[in-house]
Amino acid sequence: MKNIFDNFIQKKGLVVLDGAMATELEARGADLNHSLWSAKLLNENPELIKQVHYDYLMAGADVITTASYQASFEGFAKHGYTTEEAIGLMQLSVQLAFDARDEFIKAFPGRERPLVAASVGPYGASLADGSEYRGNYGVGIEDLKAFHRRRMQVLIETGADVLACETIPCIDEAVALQELLAEFPGVQAWISFSCKDESHLSSGEDFADAVKLINQSAQVVAVGVNCTAPQHIASLVKIAATNTSKYILVYPNKGEVWDAVNKCWLPANTSHTHFYDGAKSWYLAGAKIIGGCCKTTPEDIKQLQQLG
Repeated sequence: MKNIFDNFIQKKGLVVLDGAMATELEARGADLNHSLWSAKLLNENPELIKQVHYDYLMAGADVITTASYQASFEGFAKHGYTTEEAIGLMQLSVQLAFDARDEFIKAFPGRERPLVAASVGPYGASLADGSEYRGNYGVGIEDLKAFHRRRMQVLIETGADVLACETIPCIDEAVALQELLAEFPGVQAWISFSCKDESHLSSGEDFADAVKLINQSAQVVAVGVNCTAPQHIASLVKIAATNTSKYILVYPNKGEVWDAVNKCWLPANTSHTHFYDGAKSWYLAGAKIIGGCCKTTPEDIKQLQQLG
């Protein structure tokens, strides 16, 4: 199975991911103080989501990631959506990215065809209590598989190019996702962990152990870190490079910390370098797929073109 990222890396040495969705929507006036977060706008203002996708493509992103991170059957059900409505909104999240890509390709036919990654957020995201930054779920691997299975199937059936299994805080959830992928032969995915420091997952488990585990799956085409403070990324990339033969991807936040209790962003408690300077160090350390998470913008992504 040819890795979906090979063409980009062979041609220019890296893959540029997009940046934040939710915080970018907020910057454009959306109120996301809600347990569905960016998925709330799939119903309320889908055109704004599409515009953010398009703007990231204009900034040079090779991959745009759908607004399905917080979209789960359980999460939608809490707000009165039927199963059919939940499926429709998940499908819409991918269609909006497809539509943005189609418009972009029509306007810029010479660009390498961008990829659409269907976001598969962690179990903790459905709880809307910040547990994706702790990993202390208290549920087993089979429970996690049951949570992810239907949503993954819906997203796979849309024809998205790759699954973005992201902000994974613990090894058990990575095991669940890896085992689930085997139920969908031919599907490619990346698995990206959230980490609390330079060597540990948010759960406290060793990042090296998580990477070694993921290295066993042929369907996982890249492994890395997202929604993690930028000052930890260089160390984490080096750990990944010694424990996997897969492409390494990173898309950290800008350094602010999410306060899950008060539902707000707290200023960074550690100084961090300019986003491009950090990205350059991650690239030199071995990361080949680079973008941004919370608080990053199209302007940040635009800078990444200089890396190749």
